[in-house]
Amino acid sequence: MPRHALVSMLAMSLVLGLASLPAALRADDIKPKSPETAFSGKLRPDILGISTESNAESARATFDSLFKGHTDTKTDIQQQKFGGVSYVVALNFSLPAGSKQNGEMLSTSFSSPASANRAYFVARNLTFAQDQQPSTADMIKEVMGKYGVPTIVGDQHLYYIYRKGSIMSVGGKYKEATALEAIDKPLDPRAAVKLNGDTVRGSCVAVVKRAQTKAKEPSAMLAEAKGANCDGVLSVQLIPGTPADRVGIAQFTLLDVKQLVSAAAIDSAALGAGSSEGSMPKGSAPKL
Repeated sequence: MPRHALVSMLAMSLVLGLASLPAALRADDIKPKSPETAFSGKLRPDILGISTESNAESARATFDSLFKGHTDTKTDIQQQKFGGVSYVVALNFSLPAGSKQNGEMLSTSFSSPASANRAYFVARNLTFAQDQQPSTADMIKEVMGKYGVPTIVGDQHLYYIYRKGSIMSVGGKYKEATALEAIDKPLDPRAAVKLNGDTVRGSCVAVVKRAQTKAKEPSAMLAEAKGANCDGVLSVQLIPGTPADRVGIAQFTLLDVKQLVSAAAIDSAALGAGSSEGSMPKGSAPKL
């Protein structure tokens, strides 16, 4: 058999073989669909410019810009495969604390390419150098100036609970002075009851606390997200420094519960569609 004929046959066999693979999605097969989100308009909180509207590419550009000029940063870029397509599932950047340098840890988790690779979890851990610790009053002023009036304050936290496109209120509105007075007290149990109302769904305060310690993968967080009695949560924790009216560590956590659930549904549908399309016959009707 002529050599060029053999090469043509091998090439054709490869093309047909790839076309017949039922389970593996290729990049061109994925049509990104934006998931639903808890946040909209002016009520779109961000942490250092990264919101749940950010994707992995834009978040990495932001991180690179923030840490530009530092030689002691650590970067961890985690990837997974969605069908046969690799994508960034998590970004972790860190800058060690020093005697004259604040320490930073930034972490973001993303959905798959099918759901636009959106950030559904963003966290920042800021450790202040001893001589740069701000007062708790100043930190509360900055937090409320950026994010607005919190839903509930206590247990070293300011919690912003989002539902139906707005920040929930459980009664009296906090001012900076009343938030400062409440920050180191236990959370008001009456406010917690009001947050849940007549439902028996999970506490959003508990959901965001567990999200901080769990693996930041949709599969690990999905069940609790589905059971949460809110659409999104922003948590700001102010850990006392020395003296106690100063802040030693500030932790910011943003969780888009609604987006996590929506993205999981989009991803599942995309994988199912890819599998069924791959198994369908490729023939077409003959000319009659």
